[in-house]
Amino acid sequence: MERKVIVITGPTCSGKTFLSLILAEELKTEILSADSRQIYKYLNIGTAKPSKEELEKIKHHFIDHLNPDEDYNVSLYESEALRVCENLFSEKKNPIVVGGSGLYIKALVEGLFHEIGVDEEYREKLLALRNKHGDRYLYEELKKVDPESASKMFPQNWKRVIRALEVFQISGKPISQFHKDYNRESDISFLQYGLNWDRDILYQNIEKRVDEMIETGLLDETKKILMMGYDENINSLNTVGYKEIISHFNNEFPLERAIELIKRNTRRYAKRQLTWFRKDERIKWFEIKNKEDLSKAAQNILEENKSGL
Repeated sequence: MERKVIVITGPTCSGKTFLSLILAEELKTEILSADSRQIYKYLNIGTAKPSKEELEKIKHHFIDHLNPDEDYNVSLYESEALRVCENLFSEKKNPIVVGGSGLYIKALVEGLFHEIGVDEEYREKLLALRNKHGDRYLYEELKKVDPESASKMFPQNWKRVIRALEVFQISGKPISQFHKDYNRESDISFLQYGLNWDRDILYQNIEKRVDEMIETGLLDETKKILMMGYDENINSLNTVGYKEIISHFNNEFPLERAIELIKRNTRRYAKRQLTWFRKDERIKWFEIKNKEDLSKAAQNILEENKSGL
């Protein structure tokens, strides 16, 4: 059996879960989530996790994998996801990877370097600078030494910014150079497919999903997580949907404004996702307008790959 991994990606609200479930059922295989937020327990509505019934029907990996306050990184995802793939290959199954976290998919498909350690003293210094001057200050420092990496981040991604500064401090080389130089040998074929919607339709999907999240209990879910004792500032809650609701709880703005911001920020996130994935020429794109098109895309993927699957 050829060692193949089917990767389904695209922006939020594009039907990735729906498509992956069709494929997994047809191929009698399992799904690896490549979503950096679905990996956390209790964050269900706000991350649009598959339903309980869907999770019972098809085995998923990296969903409800961690408590909300646990640390995780893309390097861990790479090693753990590859291990799951190897286990599935040994069972004569070809895995399906689905998600919109571009760095997770990049790590699995290409590999990320692991050699550079940590400098705790320097990291503490950077954290102190962040507390004093804010995220933008660290981001501007990164732009001075590694503008290429900075161009792929946002100031609010302060953990990534600090890591990039730390790598430069330790090695004298920008982290972007290590990413270029790292070449993981692998005999796995990664077959990548993207779902592309007309922008107006995608934005309608986003508006509808946010309304459904509010109707099905996003506020109660967020409140429950906080009542469990998790700090509102933990990384997992720095997520579109939760952070706006938390701001509403803190009386920063009314609920109507929070909903508007969730929709706006989700649109912006979808735009960033598309910008990231469209740079990868290995992705084959399907033009999608509705669920029927998603089903057709599934059949096309199955037909293309039925040899060796």
